[in-house]
Amino acid sequence: MSEAGRVPSPAAPPEVAAAAPDDRKGKEPEREKLPPIVSAGAGATAGLDRGSKGQISTFSSFISTVNQKKEAAENRSSPTHLVFPNIKNVRDLPPICLDVRQKQRISTEASSSEMKAPVLPEPVLPNQPKTIKDFQEDTEKAKSSGDWKAVHDFYLTTFDSFPELNAAFKKDATTSFNTIEDSGINAKFVNAVYDALLNTPQDIQKTVLKGIINSLLREWKGPRTKDDLRAYFILLQNPQFNNTSTYVIYAHLLRQIATLVEADHHFLVHWFKKLSQKRFKQLVERLLQFISLRLFPAKPEEFPPITKCSWWIPSASKVLSLLNTANSLVHPPLIPYTDFYNSTLDHIDLMEEYHTWQSFGNSHRFSFCQYPFVISIAAKKIIIQRDSEQQMISIARQSLVDKVSRRQRPDMNMLFLNMKVRRTHLLTRKRADLKKKLKVTFVGEAGLDMGGLTKEWFLLLIRQIFHPDYVTKLMIKMFVTLLGIIHKMYKDCMFTYHKDSHCHWFSSFKCDNYSEFRLVGILMGLAVYNSITLDIRFPPCCYKKLLSPPIIPSDQNIPVGICSVTTDDLCQIMPELAHGLSELLSYEGNVEEDFYSTFQVFQEEFGIIKSYNLKPGGDKIPVTNQNRKEYVQLYVDFLLNKSIYKQFAAFYYGFHSVCASNALMLLRPEEVEILVCGSPELDMHALQRSTQYDGYAKTDLTIRYFWDVVLGFPLDLQKKLLHFTTGSDRVPVGGMADLNFKISKNETSTNWLPVAHTCFNQLCLPPYKSKKDLKQKLIIGISNSEGFGLE
Repeated sequence: MSEAGRVPSPAAPPEVAAAAPDDRKGKEPEREKLPPIVSAGAGATAGLDRGSKGQISTFSSFISTVNQKKEAAENRSSPTHLVFPNIKNVRDLPPICLDVRQKQRISTEASSSEMKAPVLPEPVLPNQPKTIKDFQEDTEKAKSSGDWKAVHDFYLTTFDSFPELNAAFKKDATTSFNTIEDSGINAKFVNAVYDALLNTPQDIQKTVLKGIINSLLREWKGPRTKDDLRAYFILLQNPQFNNTSTYVIYAHLLRQIATLVEADHHFLVHWFKKLSQKRFKQLVERLLQFISLRLFPAKPEEFPPITKCSWWIPSASKVLSLLNTANSLVHPPLIPYTDFYNSTLDHIDLMEEYHTWQSFGNSHRFSFCQYPFVISIAAKKIIIQRDSEQQMISIARQSLVDKVSRRQRPDMNMLFLNMKVRRTHLLTRKRADLKKKLKVTFVGEAGLDMGGLTKEWFLLLIRQIFHPDYVTKLMIKMFVTLLGIIHKMYKDCMFTYHKDSHCHWFSSFKCDNYSEFRLVGILMGLAVYNSITLDIRFPPCCYKKLLSPPIIPSDQNIPVGICSVTTDDLCQIMPELAHGLSELLSYEGNVEEDFYSTFQVFQEEFGIIKSYNLKPGGDKIPVTNQNRKEYVQLYVDFLLNKSIYKQFAAFYYGFHSVCASNALMLLRPEEVEILVCGSPELDMHALQRSTQYDGYAKTDLTIRYFWDVVLGFPLDLQKKLLHFTTGSDRVPVGGMADLNFKISKNETSTNWLPVAHTCFNQLCLPPYKSKKDLKQKLIIGISNSEGFGLE
């Protein structure tokens, strides 16, 4: 890294200022501005000064004993024992520079491999002739002879400085540093050296740590060179940093990486994505462990006071965001996005983090909400629920104040959105007060809504909207055959079911009123707002569009629901068409002559074929080998964005009219889908482990019969059982354990069927005497479970 590319700390200590070069007038031209590196929510370095501002600990006291052994280090002839000083007395470094803060959510796609990387000057490297084969031979000899001098000298020399690190691990010392895709580091050699390190004597391991301290201190004091990036990249992979005794050193390494300028972060991101899955995951796990143990240390005395190291967690979070960005640039990702979750954060004050983020954004104060990829979906659900509850309380309070101000008698019902519906007429015209807590009453039924009736209403309504065959059957039962047929035709005009992908998608048919799409959006928003999972089948692309943008823009002219789409998104809806377009892209013949296509597409609407130009004059522009990529991109964009814009915009505004919360900015599209739909994956063994019993013990014969039967059920019957007892056949965000499933003893005749209280996820089971009888009664009960009543 050139000196010009470095942003100096604003207030260096006197001893550092004295060590800095005096003549810095001739600076190199400022490097080219590159797109910002950010995480899924906000990859800012903001908040690295959390706690006492400007009070950042230094290496000074930490390396005091190391400097005393400088002479021994220069001789490099004998092992050096690293003595750790009292880390509670560390002094302070200046606050890190905050020049790379990002104040907006920016897609990680802004970082591309094609961008022009600045070319940095190559320094002269020390001579390091040892190869990986030489190192392995020295290691084997040391193990057999017990003489580790050659190995010790290698580690002592290699980790003494950044130039030595580059000399040891660079593939070719003569190769210029001119590509963002290749770090120029011999990864196999690095891995071999680190794999062997933990099996060496303690004096060698301490020597390595001492060398790292000297290197970091030397780097902090002097002007940086381009080889620093390679050195940081190498040092970050050191497995010694798994040990808490090395966390002070590790923290300073992270801090130096976190404060690199934006262009340097781009280099690191693209190098990270070249790591093997194993090494990449190790880096992520090491950083997550570092954050967890700083939050909840097993031995607090091992670390400096939190006031002296408040920058540890922000620095680690920033470096973790670089890894997260690298992971998102690889298809498929190196590790699942859930591997970045830090479950430790489930136990902190999440609302304090959220409110800090709301108040200060991505600057001034650190909040984990600036790095939402580390927050688990369960924790995000808690944030959204509590934020929703606060909005509900605010709306209810305002309603109460309005009543009192008009001298009207307050009514407790005004605190809720009360809906009275019939099973044949599930919708009402009531659109106001959507942010009040929902309570549903089925006319003619005595059920009291403690959550179960609301879940039932959502389930039935979703069936009406997305399963017209079900609705027609229900209405025929009610002797409304004609209405059912009309309803089926109408609903087919709203959404199209694609059998190949087993999902619904928005119909591109034009209509005069898009209010029904808004209604469906409101329904989904109410489900999230009231923590209800829906049996709904939208493709992942839908949720990506729903977060574009995550909050309604203040300027009504800004389009909503428009996102970048590819053939991968189209494949989730129309796999055959996506395959055909992929074939077109890979076709080796003459596209223009063999396909004879233009930039014009055709769609059938109510039996009429209509044509649409993908670009101005598209009907006269042939598709050729040269422009076929543009054709495919425009075609996919037309299908998933432009042709359904009005429909999806109405749906978008409906959803966000209920879920108008900044907490949505914390979510990935996949996480929104889980919040709306839950997970379809059933783990009945997990349900068995978490089940509570009332009147039964888990060893009772009836309970053993029950689980033998349920675990042997096919998937459809298991889903029916889940729906019978909870009102939904989907698993909530927290998994089966979050259902709080309970089996109670029903002291009635064994001729009776099981009874469920969906409000409490409770199954009341008579003490059946045989497995056959239990299975027969259970299947009858769960297969005829619609309706509420009090006997």
